[in-house]
Order: sequence, then C-alpha cells, then structure tokens
Amino acid sequence: MPLEDGDPVRQRGQQANGEVSGTPRLGGTRDPPPRGTSAPDGSRTEALAEGWEPGPAPGDRDVTPGGTLQQAGRHEEALMAELSELVQKVVKSSSWWERHGVDISILACSFLLLPAGFLCLRSTQAIPFLAGVFTLGVVHHTLTVKGSHLASHNALTESKSWGKVWAIFFIELCSAFTAEQATYNHVKIHHGYTNVIGLGDSSTWKLPFLNRYVYMFIAPLAVPIITPLVALDLLRNVEWKAALRTLCCMFLGLYCHYWLLLHVSGFQSPWTALLCMLLTRSLLAHPYIHVNIFQHIGLPMFAADRKPKRIHLMSLGVLNLPRNALLDWSFGHSLISCHVEHHLFPSLSDNMCLKIKPIVSQYLKQKKLPYNEDTYASRLRLFLQKYEELMVHAPPITELVGIQ
Repeated sequence: MPLEDGDPVRQRGQQANGEVSGTPRLGGTRDPPPRGTSAPDGSRTEALAEGWEPGPAPGDRDVTPGGTLQQAGRHEEALMAELSELVQKVVKSSSWWERHGVDISILACSFLLLPAGFLCLRSTQAIPFLAGVFTLGVVHHTLTVKGSHLASHNALTESKSWGKVWAIFFIELCSAFTAEQATYNHVKIHHGYTNVIGLGDSSTWKLPFLNRYVYMFIAPLAVPIITPLVALDLLRNVEWKAALRTLCCMFLGLYCHYWLLLHVSGFQSPWTALLCMLLTRSLLAHPYIHVNIFQHIGLPMFAADRKPKRIHLMSLGVLNLPRNALLDWSFGHSLISCHVEHHLFPSLSDNMCLKIKPIVSQYLKQKKLPYNEDTYASRLRLFLQKYEELMVHAPPITELVGIQ
C-alpha cells in the first residue's frame, strides 16, 4: 500500500476487509521480555506517545540494499512526530473537563445507578426485575472495562499516585483481577508490541479447541468465572504483598456484590444470588470478547525482527468499529470507534481520543497510510466464515519486502 511520496509497503498475501492471507512463518517469534521490564522504547516523539514504541528487537537488521530501511524508518519517525505535534496542540488547548472530567462523570454516574439496579431486583414483576439486571450489567461493565482500561493507562488522572489507587480499585476490587499483571500484559506487551507474533498478537484471546459457535456465542458467558481463576494463577508472578492485596480486593468486591443481592435485592437463596451475579457480570461479555478479537486479529501480523515503525504498526494492525451508544458508554470510545487513536496515543482518555479522531484519521489518509474501519456485523461474519484461519491456525506474517 502506498506511503507518503509513493513509498510502497509490499506484503505477502492480499488484504481485503481487514484480512491478510499468506504463508505462515513463525521464525521471528520472540518470548515476552522479563516480568517487571518495560517494552523497549524506540523513537521518542511527543510525551503522549513516548514509551509505547518498541525499539529494534534482537536480530533487527537492514533488509534492503543501501540502508533504505533506516532511511524509511527516519521518515516514519518524522511522520509520528508530526502527528504527535498536532495532537499535542489539541490536548494543550483542552480543558480538564475534556481531558478527564467527561469520563470520570460517566464512571460516577454508573456508581449512582447501583442503588436503583439493586432495588429493581426486589420486584416480583418481570419488567422492573429485568431493568435491574440490565442496569447492574451495564454498570458492572462500565466499571470493569472502561474504568479498568482507563486506569491501566493512567488516563483518569495526571497523578501517578492516584492512578495507582484507581488501578487497584477498578482492576482488583471491581474486576477481580490483578492490577500488576493486567497493566503489564496490556500496556507493556499488547501496546508495546501490537500485532507482533508471540508478543502483542492477541493470542491470549484464542481458544483453538472450541468451535466457532461455542467460542463466539457460548464461551463468553463463562468470562465472570474464568477471570478470577486466571487472576489467581497469575498471582504467582507478583510479590507476596501485591498478591495478598489482590486477594483481599477480589474477595471484597465479589462478596459485596453477593451481600447486596441478599440484603438489598432480597434474594432468599445463595444460589439464586450467585446466578444473578453471573447474569449481570456476563451481560455484555459477548461484545467484550468480540471487540477484543475484531480489532486486531485478521489484520497484518509481524515478526519481532521484521516490523514497521510505530505509526505503520498501529495503522496497519488496529481497526475502528462504528460508534455505538451502549458500547461507547460501557467500554469507552478508545475500545470501540477510536481504537486506532488509542493505540497511537494510549495515555489519552476516551473523550480525548474521540476529540482527536478527525485529526488522526485525516492525517493518516492524507499521508496515504491505512486507517482501518469496519462494522461489527461485517467482522462477525468474517470471523464466523474464517474462524479456523483466524482463531485456530497460526496467523500469517506480513513481510515488508522493501521500502523504496
């Protein structure tokens, strides 16, 4: 696909509807960096993007005659610096309300809706009861998905100390997961090595032993059960103090939900309370799983030693979905319609990602860089049709044959 000044990136296979076909080659797969280390930082542009681009992996080399790759790399760094400058101007001219206030208000409103949700469950009539289930389900996903995601990127506040507090609250207390491992796996690995095979290629979302219909429509119901179990397993990789804190927060969050169902909503049986917990916590589990695979899997994948610079890595390997009122509220713009913007500038809040979206999309299109967009229904059809290729077999590696 053409770059600025007509520079082409030629890749093995053809790209259509966000899919790349080609011959799999896993020789470039790398193991994740040791726990506790940050992803290596290559080109440093503005503070918004600083710290999120991995530098050359071991084995990186000039693969084109005459050092053309280094020259192209400098060109791409210049593009990223120019885009970062444009975005930085918008951020500096934005108020605190735009940078943080809007998203904090959404989270605060979700907390305020909790009493109404629990009280609606007291009703013996179907409509109020279902309204309570829906309310608690939306609130749960707003706190655990939107809140946890923003907290992991320290996008709720400009204070690192408060950012740590919010990460523990949203990730451990609300989501029943471990903050250290969630932040490391998502921020350092997935963002640092987006669509790099063996690192940030979203392979943790693959369950190849399940068929397409079970994975896409039945397995998501088990997310509330699987999440704390995975968290318990990951506690082996953290210090004992952090593990103890996580266990206490996980227990407190789950028990509070259970206690409120018994004493506020009036459930008489522990089993019906637990069933209601499962129902509310899995209400939006299907789009949660779908969104996580739709926006990366099926797009170009790269070997660790043969990958483009940051601006191409993110424009090639990330996809935006259309705006959706329910998912925008529950998951946030950065996970739905502004995922490209989020991967380019991960420290920005959901509202700021939405604000810079016209600038980023216009810039990438002007420079003839990819700006992937597709509908939810289209991606769902693609994954159902090509589930074996995308979710079972090893993904094909996109080879950058040369940058002229």
